Amino acid sequence: MTKVGIIGAGAWGAALATVAARNNHPTVVWDVNLDIAKTINSTHRHPFALTDIPLDSLITGTTDIDQVCGCPLILAAVPSQFMRSALAPLRNRIQTPSIVTLCAKGIEKDSSQLMSEVAKDTIPGIPTVILSGPTFSTEVASGLPTAITLAADDANNASYVAQILGSESFRPYLSDDPIGAQISGAAKNVLAIACGIADGKSLGQNAIAALITRGIAEIDRLSTAMGGSGRSMMEPAGVGDIVLTCTSSQSRNFSFGRSIGQEKSSITSLVDSSGTVEGFATAASISQLSRRHSVEMPIMEAVSAVLHRQAGIDETISGLLTRSLERPPTQRSTE
Repeated sequence: MTKVGIIGAGAWGAALATVAARNNHPTVVWDVNLDIAKTINSTHRHPFALTDIPLDSLITGTTDIDQVCGCPLILAAVPSQFMRSALAPLRNRIQTPSIVTLCAKGIEKDSSQLMSEVAKDTIPGIPTVILSGPTFSTEVASGLPTAITLAADDANNASYVAQILGSESFRPYLSDDPIGAQISGAAKNVLAIACGIADGKSLGQNAIAALITRGIAEIDRLSTAMGGSGRSMMEPAGVGDIVLTCTSSQSRNFSFGRSIGQEKSSITSLVDSSGTVEGFATAASISQLSRRHSVEMPIMEAVSAVLHRQAGIDETISGLLTRSLERPPTQRSTE
């Protein structure tokens, strides 16, 4: 048995705790909210997330970060925009050897950094693994079949995490492309907002299929430009997560986009009422990265314009439909 520490006691953190506990690993879940920790310990249930799913007795809650720092495997399951502040207390407190697995799908808004870059800044010298893929928390916690990507520069680190978390119902696929896994995992949330907007505007399934197809091409171009591998698009963190997030009303990003398309509330009101919608902040970051790397991403840019620059939805859609029929030049290595 390996003690597993989880940072963040939201639905995703609780779901990952069930995965570890099913494999008989003692699991401690850290959060700043004392009520969550007390409820987990006293009732073996989460007070507001996954409330219908009992939590194994191997799972304990805590507000003491040192209990996590002593774990050989730490899973960081906070939203991407809070990853830096969540990892900062671990600096110089993690007991080595230890591996931190980054489980958020997003890009830091202010810095446009990937989660692995945020970790390198905050906990230098600690090896990291990327966990991504089509993973609705409720289904993971219920033990329904799920496939994920575990990506790392060091295959031994990804394999170590797979041995602890892997099971018949939670199947890891190893990847040597953490950049590609992170780009696809983050950008698919922006693409899901675009698909939700199309659904809200009643543009039809053909339009959504077209958005997904062209969106995959955009994500692949950015990933390649940043040093990722095209292989990642055919992994759970790529097409798998894109299909799930861009087609299901369970997806917060898709539902958020649909509400925007229906224009029943202002975007500001929707952001305030929708909980964590990773694609909202990530849209601005993807726009910045595409310009920095000279990558053409018209769908991502259109979503960013609607969300952050008050662009009109109908005018933006019209702009996409009237783009030149010429395909953008294929990016080739200069090596």
